[in-house]
Amino acid sequence: MATENDSGQPCLPGGLIPLDQWSTPDVSVRKTLRAGFKDILEQLRSGLTPESEAFESLDDLPSLSAKKLKRYAPEPDASAFASAILEQLGALRQQGVYNRGVSFIVVPPFSGVSEALLTLPSRVIEPPDNLFMTEQDADCWWDEQLGDDDWVVPELANFWLRHRSGLNLMKSFFARVALDSAGRGIVACSSWCWQFWVRYWPELHVGPLTLAPLDSERLTGWLDFLAHGGTGWSLTARMTNDGLYVLPPKTDESKEKYSCFMQDLANAARGNRGVAHAIWRRALRAKPEEDTEQDENGAGAGKTAECWVVPFDQLSLPGVPQSSGQQAGIVLHALLLHSGLTIDALELVTGITARELTMLLSRFLRADVIVQDENTQAYQLTPLGYPSVRKHLQARGFSVDGC
Repeated sequence: MATENDSGQPCLPGGLIPLDQWSTPDVSVRKTLRAGFKDILEQLRSGLTPESEAFESLDDLPSLSAKKLKRYAPEPDASAFASAILEQLGALRQQGVYNRGVSFIVVPPFSGVSEALLTLPSRVIEPPDNLFMTEQDADCWWDEQLGDDDWVVPELANFWLRHRSGLNLMKSFFARVALDSAGRGIVACSSWCWQFWVRYWPELHVGPLTLAPLDSERLTGWLDFLAHGGTGWSLTARMTNDGLYVLPPKTDESKEKYSCFMQDLANAARGNRGVAHAIWRRALRAKPEEDTEQDENGAGAGKTAECWVVPFDQLSLPGVPQSSGQQAGIVLHALLLHSGLTIDALELVTGITARELTMLLSRFLRADVIVQDENTQAYQLTPLGYPSVRKHLQARGFSVDGC
């Protein structure tokens, strides 16, 4: 079922694939050696060595302004993303390889699927205020919600609490989806929530799909697509330390030497589009004179902008504070299982007192590992802090997601 034609949608590179076909975008040793050998041959043919290609280091360049970030690395268009998802689901059904009434899409945090589903004209099913229901009440609630019209659940992780009284809504829903008796809908489910439930209920079979991971090639094409963004600009991005190219995507005709930054980025983000996008924005730099000149010229069809990229080893990314004890892992794991929680909900699912939670959360906030939503007051992880948190939890024996 894998869509290796990259789905024909630049905003959904790689398309949708079965969840069990997902794998990290690792770069093989053979591929790395081949690329290095090819680069040496090109240098010999041109009579150049890296040392003879004098390049003035630009490591101290300032970060891009908010205006430039919006132009060169804008947020993905949620509506276009939703249309691409619908097109992919339709293609899979037309091919006869996916025929479920409810499309179940399991994705890691920051993938943007939840936001995309909210742009669809389908009816949105929101979680009830009270998640502590009896089995009978949960069945009745879903009877009222699941009608004959098209519906979406933007994030299933919001429909439960890891508490003995907070599981029945999910149990009732999964049973209906497994029996294909839930009508027509699309469900987005956090990969962390999914990992809990497949361990809790191994018999769960709902045919989940996921986004194809962004390897270096897909990631390069996607970031280049975002940079064009309908403004007419094309973006040239080069490394600050050696001037090697990152964008535009390399072609067979390219004579420029390219950096392995995109491989590093794809691996660091584990193919996660939202995490990769956040790190990419953090890495971009511009010369002040170039920034001013491009502002004065304005955007237009056929124009090319230039920016610079900081090497990975010079990037400062948020990390879990040192000397964080077991309680820190419990809190971070709970936030991932539920895609964010208020302090009251955290107290329920972790058993940690509100005073202790306040101290832990304040440390995470200062470290930029989490943020608090101004409207819901829920605490959520940040995309830049997510890689560190995942490694922290995995190293301490917590059950982590599969993607």
